Amino acid sequence: MTGEHQHGPTLARAGERHRGPLLISFVMIGGFFIVEVITGFLTGSLALLSDAGHMLTDVIGLGMALAAIHLASRFSLGDDRPDDGHTFGVYRLEILAAFVNALLLFAVAIWVMIEAVRRLFDEPEVIGAPMLVVASLGLVVNLIAFALLREGSRESLNVEGAYLEVLADTVASVGVIIAAVLVESLGWNWADPAMAVLIGLWILPRTWGLGRRAVRVLLQAAPEHIDLRALADDLAHIDGVSDVHDLHVWTLTSEMEAASAHLVVSSGADQHAVLDRARELLSTTYRIDHGTFQVEPDSHNGCDNVAW
Repeated sequence: MTGEHQHGPTLARAGERHRGPLLISFVMIGGFFIVEVITGFLTGSLALLSDAGHMLTDVIGLGMALAAIHLASRFSLGDDRPDDGHTFGVYRLEILAAFVNALLLFAVAIWVMIEAVRRLFDEPEVIGAPMLVVASLGLVVNLIAFALLREGSRESLNVEGAYLEVLADTVASVGVIIAAVLVESLGWNWADPAMAVLIGLWILPRTWGLGRRAVRVLLQAAPEHIDLRALADDLAHIDGVSDVHDLHVWTLTSEMEAASAHLVVSSGADQHAVLDRARELLSTTYRIDHGTFQVEPDSHNGCDNVAW
Protein backbone atom coordinates (compact mmCIF):
# COMPACT_ATOMS: atom_id res chain seq x y z
CA MET A 1 0.00 0.00 0.00
CA THR A 2 1.31 3.43 -0.83
CA GLY A 3 0.28 7.01 -0.18
CA GLU A 4 1.68 10.52 -0.52
CA HIS A 5 1.25 12.91 2.43
CA GLN A 6 3.08 16.03 1.32
CA HIS A 7 -0.11 18.01 0.77
CA GLY A 8 -0.66 18.82 4.45
CA PRO A 9 2.32 21.16 4.92
CA THR A 10 2.03 22.39 1.32
CA LEU A 11 -1.58 23.49 1.74
CA ALA A 12 -0.82 24.96 5.13
CA ARG A 13 1.84 27.16 3.53
CA ALA A 14 -0.58 28.07 0.72
CA GLY A 15 -3.14 29.07 3.34
CA GLU A 16 -0.61 31.30 5.04
CA ARG A 17 0.01 33.00 1.69
CA HIS A 18 -3.67 33.82 1.38
CA ARG A 19 -4.17 34.93 4.99
CA GLY A 20 -2.78 38.48 4.55
CA PRO A 21 -4.90 39.48 1.52
CA LEU A 22 -7.98 37.93 3.12
CA LEU A 23 -7.45 39.79 6.39
CA ILE A 24 -6.93 43.17 4.68
CA SER A 25 -10.04 42.61 2.56
CA PHE A 26 -12.02 41.56 5.64
CA VAL A 27 -11.16 44.75 7.53
CA MET A 28 -11.81 47.07 4.58
CA ILE A 29 -15.10 45.54 3.51
CA GLY A 30 -16.33 45.10 7.09
CA GLY A 31 -15.78 48.78 7.84
CA PHE A 32 -17.42 49.96 4.64
CA PHE A 33 -20.40 47.64 5.12
CA ILE A 34 -21.46 49.77 8.11
CA VAL A 35 -21.18 52.94 6.01
CA GLU A 36 -23.33 51.47 3.24
CA VAL A 37 -26.06 50.24 5.59
CA ILE A 38 -26.42 53.64 7.25
CA THR A 39 -26.37 55.51 3.94
CA GLY A 40 -28.77 53.02 2.33
CA PHE A 41 -31.41 53.60 4.99
CA LEU A 42 -30.89 57.37 5.01
CA THR A 43 -31.18 57.66 1.22
CA GLY A 44 -33.87 54.99 0.78
CA SER A 45 -31.76 53.22 -1.84
CA LEU A 46 -32.52 49.52 -2.32
CA ALA A 47 -29.59 49.19 -4.71
CA LEU A 48 -27.26 50.53 -2.02
CA LEU A 49 -28.79 48.23 0.61
CA SER A 50 -28.40 45.38 -1.88
CA ASP A 51 -24.73 46.21 -2.20
CA ALA A 52 -24.48 46.37 1.59
CA GLY A 53 -26.12 42.94 1.81
CA HIS A 54 -23.54 41.55 -0.58
CA MET A 55 -20.83 43.19 1.49
CA LEU A 56 -22.23 41.46 4.57
CA THR A 57 -21.90 38.09 2.85
CA ASP A 58 -18.36 39.15 1.93
CA VAL A 59 -17.57 39.86 5.57
CA ILE A 60 -19.01 36.52 6.69
CA GLY A 61 -17.38 34.67 3.81
CA LEU A 62 -13.98 36.26 4.36
CA GLY A 63 -14.25 35.52 8.07
CA MET A 64 -15.02 31.87 7.40
CA ALA A 65 -12.21 31.70 4.86
CA LEU A 66 -9.77 33.03 7.46
CA ALA A 67 -11.09 30.59 10.06
CA ALA A 68 -10.76 27.69 7.61
CA ILE A 69 -7.17 28.63 6.82
CA HIS A 70 -6.33 28.96 10.52
CA LEU A 71 -7.82 25.56 11.39
CA ALA A 72 -6.35 23.89 8.31
CA SER A 73 -2.90 25.18 9.27
CA ARG A 74 -3.36 24.08 12.87
CA PHE A 75 -4.39 20.56 11.90
CA SER A 76 -2.16 20.17 8.85
CA LEU A 77 -1.15 16.60 8.11
CA GLY A 78 2.46 17.44 8.66
CA ASP A 79 1.72 18.21 12.32
CA ASP A 80 -0.94 15.54 12.77
CA ARG A 81 -0.94 13.47 15.92
CA PRO A 82 -2.16 9.86 15.70
CA ASP A 83 -4.75 10.41 18.42
CA ASP A 84 -6.36 13.67 17.25
CA GLY A 85 -8.78 11.93 14.86
CA HIS A 86 -8.05 14.25 11.89
CA THR A 87 -6.42 11.72 9.61
CA PHE A 88 -7.00 13.97 6.59
CA GLY A 89 -6.57 17.22 8.50
CA VAL A 90 -9.53 19.63 8.37
CA TYR A 91 -9.05 20.87 4.83
CA ARG A 92 -12.67 20.12 3.98
CA LEU A 93 -13.54 23.21 6.06
CA GLU A 94 -12.66 25.44 3.12
CA ILE A 95 -15.24 23.62 0.98
CA LEU A 96 -17.85 24.07 3.71
CA ALA A 97 -16.98 27.78 3.84
CA ALA A 98 -17.38 28.08 0.06
CA PHE A 99 -20.75 26.28 0.22
CA VAL A 100 -22.05 28.55 2.99
CA ASN A 101 -20.83 31.58 1.04
CA ALA A 102 -22.86 30.44 -1.96
CA LEU A 103 -25.99 29.93 0.19
CA LEU A 104 -25.67 33.38 1.74
CA LEU A 105 -25.15 35.12 -1.57
CA PHE A 106 -28.03 33.22 -3.14
CA ALA A 107 -30.37 34.19 -0.29
CA VAL A 108 -29.40 37.87 -0.45
CA ALA A 109 -29.87 37.99 -4.24
CA ILE A 110 -33.35 36.43 -4.01
CA TRP A 111 -34.43 38.81 -1.22
CA VAL A 112 -33.20 41.86 -3.11
CA MET A 113 -35.03 40.88 -6.29
CA ILE A 114 -38.30 40.28 -4.44
CA GLU A 115 -38.00 43.63 -2.65
CA ALA A 116 -37.03 45.36 -5.90
CA VAL A 117 -40.12 44.07 -7.72
CA ARG A 118 -42.28 45.38 -4.90
CA ARG A 119 -40.61 48.79 -5.03
CA LEU A 120 -41.01 49.07 -8.78
CA PHE A 121 -44.72 49.63 -8.19
CA ASP A 122 -44.27 51.99 -5.22
CA GLU A 123 -41.50 54.26 -6.59
CA PRO A 124 -40.24 55.47 -3.20
CA GLU A 125 -38.18 58.64 -3.05
CA VAL A 126 -34.46 58.01 -3.37
CA ILE A 127 -31.74 60.56 -2.50
CA GLY A 128 -29.20 60.27 -5.31
CA ALA A 129 -26.19 62.39 -4.27
CA PRO A 130 -25.15 60.58 -1.04
CA MET A 131 -25.94 57.30 -2.77
CA LEU A 132 -23.52 58.20 -5.59
CA VAL A 133 -20.69 59.22 -3.22
CA VAL A 134 -20.93 56.08 -1.08
CA ALA A 135 -21.27 53.78 -4.10
CA SER A 136 -18.15 55.33 -5.63
CA LEU A 137 -16.18 54.80 -2.43
CA GLY A 138 -17.52 51.24 -2.26
CA LEU A 139 -16.25 50.61 -5.77
CA VAL A 140 -12.75 51.68 -4.71
CA VAL A 141 -12.84 49.35 -1.69
CA ASN A 142 -14.05 46.43 -3.80
CA LEU A 143 -11.42 47.01 -6.49
CA ILE A 144 -8.66 46.88 -3.87
CA ALA A 145 -10.06 43.65 -2.37
CA PHE A 146 -10.57 42.26 -5.89
CA ALA A 147 -6.89 42.80 -6.70
CA LEU A 148 -5.77 41.29 -3.39
CA LEU A 149 -7.77 38.07 -3.81
CA ARG A 150 -7.36 37.49 -7.54
CA GLU A 151 -4.23 35.34 -7.37
CA GLY A 152 -5.46 33.22 -4.46
CA SER A 153 -8.77 32.51 -6.24
CA ARG A 154 -6.88 30.37 -8.78
CA GLU A 155 -5.51 28.11 -6.05
CA SER A 156 -8.32 27.73 -3.51
CA LEU A 157 -12.07 27.17 -3.80
CA ASN A 158 -12.34 28.85 -0.42
CA VAL A 159 -10.60 32.02 -1.64
CA GLU A 160 -12.50 31.76 -4.93
CA GLY A 161 -15.76 31.98 -2.98
CA ALA A 162 -14.62 35.19 -1.30
CA TYR A 163 -13.26 36.47 -4.61
CA LEU A 164 -16.56 35.88 -6.41
CA GLU A 165 -18.43 37.74 -3.71
CA VAL A 166 -16.06 40.70 -4.01
CA LEU A 167 -16.41 40.52 -7.81
CA ALA A 168 -20.18 40.58 -7.42
CA ASP A 169 -19.88 43.58 -5.11
CA THR A 170 -17.66 45.36 -7.62
CA VAL A 171 -20.25 44.93 -10.35
CA ALA A 172 -22.99 45.88 -7.89
CA SER A 173 -21.15 49.09 -6.99
CA VAL A 174 -20.95 50.03 -10.66
CA GLY A 175 -24.67 49.35 -10.95
CA VAL A 176 -25.44 51.50 -7.91
CA ILE A 177 -23.37 54.35 -9.38
CA ILE A 178 -25.33 54.16 -12.64
CA ALA A 179 -28.64 54.09 -10.75
CA ALA A 180 -27.55 57.04 -8.58
CA VAL A 181 -26.67 59.09 -11.68
CA LEU A 182 -30.07 58.35 -13.22
CA VAL A 183 -31.90 59.20 -10.00
CA GLU A 184 -29.97 62.41 -9.42
CA SER A 185 -29.90 63.71 -13.01
CA LEU A 186 -33.22 62.50 -14.43
CA GLY A 187 -35.30 61.78 -11.34
CA TRP A 188 -35.79 58.16 -12.38
CA ASN A 189 -36.40 56.61 -8.95
CA TRP A 190 -37.39 53.35 -10.61
CA ALA A 191 -33.77 52.95 -11.75
CA ASP A 192 -32.78 52.06 -8.19
CA PRO A 193 -34.91 48.86 -7.78
CA ALA A 194 -34.44 48.02 -11.47
CA MET A 195 -30.67 48.02 -11.00
CA ALA A 196 -31.06 45.89 -7.87
CA VAL A 197 -32.89 43.25 -9.97
CA LEU A 198 -30.16 43.29 -12.64
CA ILE A 199 -27.46 42.88 -9.99
CA GLY A 200 -29.30 39.89 -8.53
CA LEU A 201 -29.73 38.26 -11.94
CA TRP A 202 -26.02 38.74 -12.68
CA ILE A 203 -24.94 37.19 -9.39
CA LEU A 204 -27.18 34.10 -9.28
CA PRO A 205 -25.55 32.02 -12.06
CA ARG A 206 -22.08 32.56 -10.59
CA THR A 207 -23.32 31.67 -7.13
CA TRP A 208 -24.93 28.51 -8.52
CA GLY A 209 -21.65 27.47 -10.13
CA LEU A 210 -19.69 27.93 -6.90
CA GLY A 211 -22.29 26.04 -4.85
CA ARG A 212 -22.42 23.21 -7.39
CA ARG A 213 -18.65 22.69 -7.27
CA ALA A 214 -18.65 22.76 -3.46
CA VAL A 215 -21.48 20.18 -3.31
CA ARG A 216 -19.59 17.86 -5.67
CA VAL A 217 -16.62 17.92 -3.31
CA LEU A 218 -18.79 17.39 -0.22
CA LEU A 219 -20.48 14.41 -1.90
CA GLN A 220 -17.03 13.03 -2.75
CA ALA A 221 -17.82 12.90 -6.46
CA ALA A 222 -14.90 12.26 -8.75
CA PRO A 223 -13.33 15.47 -10.14
CA GLU A 224 -14.95 16.40 -13.44
CA HIS A 225 -11.63 16.44 -15.28
CA ILE A 226 -10.78 12.85 -14.28
CA ASP A 227 -11.87 10.12 -16.72
CA LEU A 228 -12.44 7.18 -14.39
CA ARG A 229 -12.70 4.62 -17.20
CA ALA A 230 -9.40 5.80 -18.67
CA LEU A 231 -7.74 5.73 -15.25
CA ALA A 232 -8.93 2.17 -14.61
CA ASP A 233 -7.69 1.08 -18.04
CA ASP A 234 -4.28 2.73 -17.52
CA LEU A 235 -3.87 1.02 -14.14
CA ALA A 236 -4.91 -2.33 -15.65
CA HIS A 237 -2.24 -1.98 -18.36
CA ILE A 238 0.60 -1.74 -15.84
CA ASP A 239 2.95 -4.72 -16.25
CA GLY A 240 1.91 -7.44 -13.82
CA VAL A 241 -1.61 -6.08 -13.15
CA SER A 242 -4.42 -8.39 -14.26
CA ASP A 243 -7.41 -6.54 -12.81
CA VAL A 244 -8.44 -3.29 -11.11
CA HIS A 245 -11.45 -2.90 -8.84
CA ASP A 246 -12.77 -0.76 -5.99
CA LEU A 247 -11.41 2.39 -7.67
CA HIS A 248 -12.27 5.67 -5.93
CA VAL A 249 -11.22 9.22 -6.80
CA TRP A 250 -12.30 12.25 -4.80
CA THR A 251 -11.35 15.81 -3.91
CA LEU A 252 -10.46 16.59 -0.32
CA THR A 253 -10.09 20.32 -0.89
CA SER A 254 -8.79 22.70 -3.56
CA GLU A 255 -5.65 21.38 -5.25
CA MET A 256 -5.81 18.15 -3.22
CA GLU A 257 -7.22 15.08 -4.95
CA ALA A 258 -6.89 11.51 -3.80
CA ALA A 259 -7.41 8.04 -5.22
CA SER A 260 -7.51 4.49 -3.98
CA ALA A 261 -7.79 1.17 -5.79
CA HIS A 262 -7.25 -2.57 -5.48
CA LEU A 263 -4.72 -3.91 -7.97
CA VAL A 264 -4.79 -7.64 -8.72
CA VAL A 265 -1.33 -8.87 -9.78
CA SER A 266 -0.25 -12.11 -11.38
CA SER A 267 1.93 -14.59 -9.59
CA GLY A 268 5.58 -13.63 -9.66
CA ALA A 269 4.89 -9.95 -10.43
CA ASP A 270 7.17 -7.40 -8.80
CA GLN A 271 4.74 -5.72 -6.39
CA HIS A 272 7.16 -2.89 -5.61
CA ALA A 273 7.43 -2.07 -9.31
CA VAL A 274 3.64 -2.18 -9.65
CA LEU A 275 3.23 0.28 -6.79
CA ASP A 276 5.89 2.61 -8.17
CA ARG A 277 4.34 2.58 -11.65
CA ALA A 278 0.81 3.13 -10.30
CA ARG A 279 1.95 6.08 -8.20
CA GLU A 280 3.87 7.55 -11.13
CA LEU A 281 0.82 7.15 -13.39
CA LEU A 282 -1.41 9.01 -10.93
CA SER A 283 1.06 11.84 -10.45
CA THR A 284 2.24 12.45 -14.02
CA THR A 285 -0.87 11.65 -16.07
CA TYR A 286 -3.70 12.55 -13.70
CA ARG A 287 -1.95 14.99 -11.32
CA ILE A 288 -3.11 13.07 -8.26
CA ASP A 289 -0.35 12.99 -5.64
CA HIS A 290 -2.17 11.07 -2.92
CA GLY A 291 -2.69 7.47 -4.01
CA THR A 292 -3.43 4.42 -1.87
CA PHE A 293 -3.28 0.99 -3.49
CA GLN A 294 -4.03 -2.46 -2.16
CA VAL A 295 -2.12 -5.15 -4.05
CA GLU A 296 -3.77 -8.57 -4.22
CA PRO A 297 -2.44 -11.80 -5.74
CA ASP A 298 -4.68 -13.20 -8.47
CA SER A 299 -5.08 -16.36 -6.39
CA HIS A 300 -6.96 -14.37 -3.72
CA ASN A 301 -10.77 -14.44 -3.84
CA GLY A 302 -13.54 -12.36 -2.30
CA CYS A 303 -11.92 -8.96 -1.98
CA ASP A 304 -13.91 -7.50 -4.86
CA ASN A 305 -17.24 -8.53 -3.32
CA VAL A 306 -17.88 -5.25 -1.51
CA ALA A 307 -21.28 -4.54 0.03
CA TRP A 308 -21.49 -0.88 -1.16
